[in-house]
Amino acid sequence: MSPLPRFPLAVFLSALHVLAVLSGCDDPPRPAPDAGTLPGEDAGTPWDGGYTVLEEWGDSMEDPGALAPCAFLPEPGSTSPACPEPSQFDLSACDRATLGTVPEDGIYQVRMRYEEGPVTSFSFQFRSDGGPDTGLGTPLTSKQKDGQSLFLAQHTLRADGGSTRVLFAGCEARTPGRFTGCQARCVNGVVRSSATFEAVRMSWREGEAESSGGLQRVSESSVAQGMPVDVYVTKEHAYVVSVSTSARSGKAGGLTVFDVKDRRHPVLKKVISLPEENYWNGVWAKGDALYVASNATGVVVFDITDPANPAFVRTVPAGAAPLDIHTVLVDGDRLYGMAPPPESSTFVFDVSQPLAPVLRQRIQLPLIDSYDGPHDAFAYGGRLYVNHTAAGYHVVDVSNLEDVKLLGTYPYANSYSHHNAVGTFAGRTIAFEGGEGSGASLRVLDVTDPAHIVKIGQYKLRDVTSIHNMLLVGTRLYVAWYHEGVRVLDVSNPTKPREVAHFNTYRETDPERTDSGAEGAIGIRVPGDGYVYVVDTSRGLLIFDEP
Repeated sequence: MSPLPRFPLAVFLSALHVLAVLSGCDDPPRPAPDAGTLPGEDAGTPWDGGYTVLEEWGDSMEDPGALAPCAFLPEPGSTSPACPEPSQFDLSACDRATLGTVPEDGIYQVRMRYEEGPVTSFSFQFRSDGGPDTGLGTPLTSKQKDGQSLFLAQHTLRADGGSTRVLFAGCEARTPGRFTGCQARCVNGVVRSSATFEAVRMSWREGEAESSGGLQRVSESSVAQGMPVDVYVTKEHAYVVSVSTSARSGKAGGLTVFDVKDRRHPVLKKVISLPEENYWNGVWAKGDALYVASNATGVVVFDITDPANPAFVRTVPAGAAPLDIHTVLVDGDRLYGMAPPPESSTFVFDVSQPLAPVLRQRIQLPLIDSYDGPHDAFAYGGRLYVNHTAAGYHVVDVSNLEDVKLLGTYPYANSYSHHNAVGTFAGRTIAFEGGEGSGASLRVLDVTDPAHIVKIGQYKLRDVTSIHNMLLVGTRLYVAWYHEGVRVLDVSNPTKPREVAHFNTYRETDPERTDSGAEGAIGIRVPGDGYVYVVDTSRGLLIFDEP
């Protein structure tokens, strides 16, 4: 799934998906589009179009101040052969007796505030079943825990023969699901940095039930391949794609097909995984064609004339392998494939003959660094709204593929612009944009004039969790929010998103959960058949009654 050294790939295993508006008229019983109203079709909300421009803080950039009343005493640049070590922390102002309440098991997302730098993230998983305690997916070197102390160490060898040593010192446990402390990092005995931190256990938000607002689970189907990340529903079948991942016991990814005619009892029909070609991160369909985003060969095309038995047709663009296309979307007779670095391009195919895509254009927008590139996109009214990771959010005129124009950009600090949906409200074009990474939130942007994009609304949950994919259906925004599960927002007044339903899909005890920030609800579809289809990284395919 995801991503950080493309920021989330190093920390996030992240999957990428996309949304588009499907053409058609509103005569019932036409299925609802996967996202948004049709271009020019107003959502019909009571909002009058007025708003106040909001300040842009960026993701995880607002300084929270010190997160614990402790300190690492040696100054940066000072030398100590054993640094960091417990005696070098000043914990005198901490209520250390509370550290005994920290459970022996649990998964924590961690916010760290450096004195000399930005707010960043980390994670822990504590286990009492014999498995390793980890920090950011790597086994801890040591863990010292008793009623008065908590020290977590992680040492790694360096290419120069030296070592990097990191030590987390617990300060106090404010509640059983939250503890704070200080951290220090030394390289070859030289102090490099120190920080305060807050670790939050990934249980459900305080006081929340499993679900609310009528979002009721009707079925759950395990996906045995790799880590499931995206789903597309057509012809009464659900097509789930998975990525290969060492965190899931080295299991290969691929395609899993479910017959969902009876949503309460899906039937597994087929599993496809190709040797050395099984990191499949996004999926879309048009007619009898299924398009799968591959990190090795671009777009894999299957014939689903027999929907239970996809037949391989070809990969596109021909002769381009190896090519990593991370997400796909269909808009009318166009198929868009977003390729991350090093390609950093959006490929546009003519799919007027769905089983025979023809490459029409390769769009490459200005890059701000080697990690920048398209991650996802949304097509709406002749424009492509592109989540361009480090560069922020781009609006591109694609009405004429021979004359593609960048119309505007919305950059923000610490950005990893990841996913979006667009619609028309009170005669204005409104975009819902989400980043990916610890503390990433939902932005509401007025993109009516792409040269002057402004933020008019925002919605955020916990400071240590990340948003992922979203779908706009009328005046409701459906969000797959990783550890926060599924969140349904009423956006009839887009300046004030309001949660009306939720389902907590994430549970620490689900099989093969890790301390990754990219765990939980990740893929979502609302095809207009009365159900919501969600992919959870551990639980697989979940189907809900549409609230």
